[in-house]
Amino acid sequence: MGDTRLPPVVLSDAERLTLEDWARRRSTAQGLAQRAQIVLACARGWNNTMVAARLGIERKTAARWRTRFLRDRLDGLADEPRPGVPRTITDAQVEEVVVRTLEETPAGGTHWSKRELAKVVGISPASVLRIWHAFGLQPWRTETFKISPDPFLIDKIRDVVGLYLAPPANAAVFAVDEKPQIQALERTAPVLPMLPGVPERRSFDYVRHGTVDLFAALNTATGKVITKLSARHRAVDFRDFLDEIDRQTDPGLAVHVICDNLSAHKAPVVHKWLLAHPRFHLHFTPTYSSWINQVERWFAELERRCLARGVFCSLDDLKAALENWIKVWNDDARPFKWTKTADQILDRICRYCDRISKPDH
Repeated sequence: MGDTRLPPVVLSDAERLTLEDWARRRSTAQGLAQRAQIVLACARGWNNTMVAARLGIERKTAARWRTRFLRDRLDGLADEPRPGVPRTITDAQVEEVVVRTLEETPAGGTHWSKRELAKVVGISPASVLRIWHAFGLQPWRTETFKISPDPFLIDKIRDVVGLYLAPPANAAVFAVDEKPQIQALERTAPVLPMLPGVPERRSFDYVRHGTVDLFAALNTATGKVITKLSARHRAVDFRDFLDEIDRQTDPGLAVHVICDNLSAHKAPVVHKWLLAHPRFHLHFTPTYSSWINQVERWFAELERRCLARGVFCSLDDLKAALENWIKVWNDDARPFKWTKTADQILDRICRYCDRISKPDH
């Protein structure tokens, strides 16, 4: 039947209010909201072709829900039962799985396994796992956190995040830190390469051939990294690294350095150097808040892609590997994108504090 012969869609006041409510409520299922929009558009006198064009759907979709509504009214917009095996798990069992997972622990244990919980509830372990996935529950996982006691926490977060999201004009922003005690580890047996169906294998024990410290300054705008290898990370070594940043940065730019609260960063020798280099400005992260320093994300890449599976027969091998990987990174450097605002971070910290301050904690 062509669009010109379609029966009109006429809504009662109650139907119109219900459809408008479905179309705009966030809690409405996406499919039901779209069907409500289709019927409302049809009620304006639009044919199926116009409805499809306005809502970005296929014409046959508009035709189907127009027909269903004319036949069954609001009830016709609900999902029809689908063919298949009937449900064997009741809503009460689903609720029991969720409640026990969130509010109870098994006798003698710290968290439920799917088999333990399945035995208590009377369903299969696979069903428990599906319910966990549906509700985003992962009782086998845990994360750690530390609330900073820094009295200037709010000011420091706003300062650092402001440098990420709105860096000053005519300035370079560097996230700076040290990765100390990088070990040159040699496995006691040769590494066995990966084979089809078999991962790479290496011996558990190793021989250590010394350590080296790595200073790194990540340019938050370009992703390029200035580095310096050192036997130690004293205040004088940090001062020397600031010299290296000074040499490799355009002299016409102000330099903002984000670093942690290590005593070496606040030593008199560093303070004296800063007085002699007024274009440098140090910004300190809050105590116990290394997560806010972007260079830590770069160190994670270094660990994952260069160090974790590396085999270094000498300290020179380690230094060569570090320098090579840093060169490869800088040849194709890309900045990390910071997305959280200071208010979003502080709101999350407030939620943590609120939860841990409740009597049941």
